[in-house]
Amino acid sequence: MLSTAKLAELRLKLLEEKADVVERLEQNDHLGFERGHYHEAMGELSSYDNHPADEATDLYEREKDNALLEHYKLQLGNIDKALTAMENGTYGKCEVCGKEIPFERLEALPNTTYCIEHSPDQVTSHTRPIEEGVLLPPFGKFDMDEQDENVAFDAEDSWQAVAEWGTSDTPSDLAYPTDHYNDVYNEPEESIGYVEDFENFVGNDIYGKNITVYPNMQHEQYEAALDEEGIMTTFGDLPAFEHDPYVEDDER
Repeated sequence: MLSTAKLAELRLKLLEEKADVVERLEQNDHLGFERGHYHEAMGELSSYDNHPADEATDLYEREKDNALLEHYKLQLGNIDKALTAMENGTYGKCEVCGKEIPFERLEALPNTTYCIEHSPDQVTSHTRPIEEGVLLPPFGKFDMDEQDENVAFDAEDSWQAVAEWGTSDTPSDLAYPTDHYNDVYNEPEESIGYVEDFENFVGNDIYGKNITVYPNMQHEQYEAALDEEGIMTTFGDLPAFEHDPYVEDDER
């Protein structure tokens, strides 16, 4: 049984705690939730001209504000519940089992109406967002072992196909900056729709004849890479009997 002095002490703590929460909400304009769209709380009119990363930051802050608001509401509800219990003469007793709540617990948490055994916050959630079931690292439920890569369209290719429409990255975010914003994503130079690099600049007629080289940037890069390595093909030099068609007379 709580003495009158201890009950008065706890009541004063509850009133001070309530005043503190109310003041926080008023000073923070109720975290902007009394307005409409969250842009109003930030002074923005639209998302149209905002960088996607900035929008993500704003969304994170909004989610945090929402969690804080729920916490404040729960805290105020518990305080009012405890004050009502004081008026009814039931304060200090667990509303589940009816046992006396130790004064030390009430002193640390005056807004509680439960003993520690019956506290509603006993269970710690260990569940994870449902999205993690399909977004396992690095690209989902696919075999991304670099030692066993294949040319099939996989999850990485799916990401690249979507990333071509734009990401939050800029050229400065990449280890090797690209020349075009459409290539600002992971491995934009990767072969898509073909296997060998020369398929970018070599063509033939419908009969497989009249092989023609069409000079372009990929062709220049391909030739520069071969020259740097001192080889004739990406898989090494040609056999001796095949050199002649590709070597100048003075180099024979």
